Amino acid sequence: MDLGVRWKLHGGDGRTPAPGAVVRPDERLTWPRTIGLGAQHVVAMFGASFVAPVLMGLDPNLAIMMSGVATIVFLLATRGRIPSYLGCSLSFVGVAAVIRAQGGTSATVTGAVLVVGAVLFLVGLAVQRFGARIIHAAMPPIVTGAVVMLIGFNLAPVTASTYWPQDQWTALLVMLFTGLAVVCLRGFWSRIAIFLGLVFGYGISWAFDRIFGKIHSVDASGKLTDHWRLDLSAVSKADWIGLPHLHGPSFQWSAILVALPVVIALVAENAGHVKAVGEMTGDPLDDKLGTAISADGIGSMLSTAVGGPPNTTYSENIGVMAATRVYSTAAYWAAAGFALLFGLCPKFGAVVAAIPGGVLGGITVILYGMIGLLGAQIWTNARVDLRNPLNLVPAAAGIIIGVGDVTMKFTDTFSLSGIALGTIVVITGYHALRAFAPAHLKTQEPLLDEGTSRYDDAKS
Repeated sequence: MDLGVRWKLHGGDGRTPAPGAVVRPDERLTWPRTIGLGAQHVVAMFGASFVAPVLMGLDPNLAIMMSGVATIVFLLATRGRIPSYLGCSLSFVGVAAVIRAQGGTSATVTGAVLVVGAVLFLVGLAVQRFGARIIHAAMPPIVTGAVVMLIGFNLAPVTASTYWPQDQWTALLVMLFTGLAVVCLRGFWSRIAIFLGLVFGYGISWAFDRIFGKIHSVDASGKLTDHWRLDLSAVSKADWIGLPHLHGPSFQWSAILVALPVVIALVAENAGHVKAVGEMTGDPLDDKLGTAISADGIGSMLSTAVGGPPNTTYSENIGVMAATRVYSTAAYWAAAGFALLFGLCPKFGAVVAAIPGGVLGGITVILYGMIGLLGAQIWTNARVDLRNPLNLVPAAAGIIIGVGDVTMKFTDTFSLSGIALGTIVVITGYHALRAFAPAHLKTQEPLLDEGTSRYDDAKS
C-alpha cells in the first residue's frame, strides 16, 4: 500500500531548484534542506498554535504535540497527495469561551469538540460516497460565509472585557505592530506576523516592567491588583523534558450544541484549502476532499480525546508553500517531528502560557476580526448577491443573533444562544425561505465549487 512516504530527489540531486521550478509533493530536496523547510513550517504555524490553546484554556504543550500527530494522520490518510499542516483551530476559541462562561471545564470543552470531530469525520465519509454536491446543496456560500462571520465576531467581547483591560497600552502597541507586520512585510515574514507580534509583545512587556514597575489593573482572573505584566516564574520551575498534562473528555449536551456549528466553518475551510493546494500543485484534488475532511476529523478526535484542542489545515503553511514553491510532503513530516519534540518540553509550554494579557489583547483584536472577515471573503469569492433578500435576510438575522449573543430559552434547563442559535437561524432560515421564494430570487446557483480561498503566488 502506497502511504506517500517515498520521495524522489528533485532534479536528481535535491539541491537548489531551478528558477520557477516546483518541488512536487512526491519529491524532496536533500534531507538537511527538507528539515530546514520543516522548521520553517513550524515557525509559520507557531503564532496561531500558540495563541489558540491559551485562549481556550488548554495546555499549549499538548496542543503543539497533537498537531504533529494530526499532521501525520492527515498525510497518511491522503497518501501524501495533499501537503498540509494541521494546527490548532481558531474556529473553536469562541466556542470554548461560551462553554466556560456557562460553567464548563476543560474536559467539557474537549468533549464537545470531540463530538464535532466525529461529525466532521462522518461528513467526510458522506462526501467520499456522494460527492461534494451534498456540501454545496446544504451549505451554499451565503450560509458558510455567515456562519464563519458570526463565529469570528462573537469573540469581540472576549478581547474587550478579558484581555485588553489587563494592559491597554501594551495591547495598543502590539496591535499596531502586528498590523504593520501583516501589511508591510513580504513573503514568509508576513505569514508569521502573529508570531512576530507575540515576540514584540513579550519584549515590550518586559521593558515596561523594568521602566514602570508593576501595573495596577485586572489580572487574568479578573481581579484588580498590582502585578507584573510578564511573569516568568513558572518557566524556571518547569522541566526541560516531560509529558504534557492529559485529561479525558466530558460530554454535556448544552456544550455540544454550542460547538456543532463550527462543523460548517471547518468544511468550508477544508474545501478552500484543498482547492488552493490543488491549484498550486497542478494536481486536481477534488477526489480527495472527502478524505481530507475525514482526516481532519480523526486528527481532532485524537487530540481532544487526551485533552488537546481540535486541529485543522493551516493557511499559514499553504502561504509558505506559495512563497517557496516547495510542496514536498517530506517537509511536513519534518515539521510534525519538530512539533512532537516541542510538545515534550514543559519549559517551552511554560513560556507560551506566560504570554501577558495585554499582548493577547493586541493580537486578538486583529485575529478575531480576521476570522470574522473570512466569511466576507467566502461571499466575495462566490459572488454572493446581498441585494437578493433570499441571501440578505437569513444572513443578517443569524449574524446579529450570533454576535449579540441572543438567547432563546425553551425550558428551565435548555436554551440556545449566540453561535449555536445564529447558525440554526442562518441554515434553516435560508432553506425555508428558499422553499417559498419566487423563482426569480433563486437564479443564483451555489458556487462553493469555486473554492473558499485563493492564494496569489505573485503576492506571496
